[in-house]
Amino acid sequence: MSTFYFCIVEPKVGLFQLGPIRWINNLVIIATCAFTAYLFLSYAPNYIEGITPLQKYSLVGFIILMAVWSSTEIRYLKILSIASSGLFLLLNVVMLLASGASIDEYLGTLGNIQGYFENIDRFLSPISDYHSWYLFWWFAWSIMIGQFVARFVGGLKVWQLMLALLVIPSIAIALWFATLYYYFANDIPVSWILNSAMVLVGVLFVINSLDSLIRLYTDNLAFGADRLGQGKYVLGNWLLITSLVLLYQFTPFEIEWVGLTVIGLYLAIFTLLFKSRRELIESFSSE
Repeated sequence: MSTFYFCIVEPKVGLFQLGPIRWINNLVIIATCAFTAYLFLSYAPNYIEGITPLQKYSLVGFIILMAVWSSTEIRYLKILSIASSGLFLLLNVVMLLASGASIDEYLGTLGNIQGYFENIDRFLSPISDYHSWYLFWWFAWSIMIGQFVARFVGGLKVWQLMLALLVIPSIAIALWFATLYYYFANDIPVSWILNSAMVLVGVLFVINSLDSLIRLYTDNLAFGADRLGQGKYVLGNWLLITSLVLLYQFTPFEIEWVGLTVIGLYLAIFTLLFKSRRELIESFSSE
């Protein structure tokens, strides 16, 4: 829905160029970007055994630095996106081969995914704290997906866009979790080499998520590297995102606040669209 709005409707109405909406939208993007880094900070000890607090904070600082640097050029974003996706698929194949699973055993494990759909009602209700947390996080991300696609992935047909955003990622994730479940179900230990590879691919995905958001809000606010200069751009954005990560860590600031802000922004946009519905219909009719 957000993709349709930003690709089709927003160019005609320009609501996100209005002062208050423009700033709130970009503050949401910045806060969500920092929350992504904060999640890695929170869960790093679960994946990197024995990591110290100093190492954890240093790693997150390095990830943010690499993401800011990557955001300076669109080609860096594309290269990193393709590389991380390719390494993810390669890691899945390597882990599957290392597990010793036969094709029939793996397909049997993969078939368990249908259980999620058969028991979908148990995942939807009752609404728990985790459900609400995830929904608010989803709202925080949703408003940015359409903007990113409209800005950086233009020119794709609808079916190509659906493949790129929904079908291919869903298949890749299903294959990955089937592999992990095979390890779990058969009590197969994960070697330190494979664990290190998983951490590396995870780091690349986090960098790629951050650099996309950084590029989006800096373009929206016209605070790109070309205007500020490479040094000021990198230092300024690194300090901004790092400070917000620490804000999530050491204050009551929560992603739920950001999600609520997005819901309010949606309501404002729908209200403005409703008021200008006649002009919008005439605009589409005249084409």
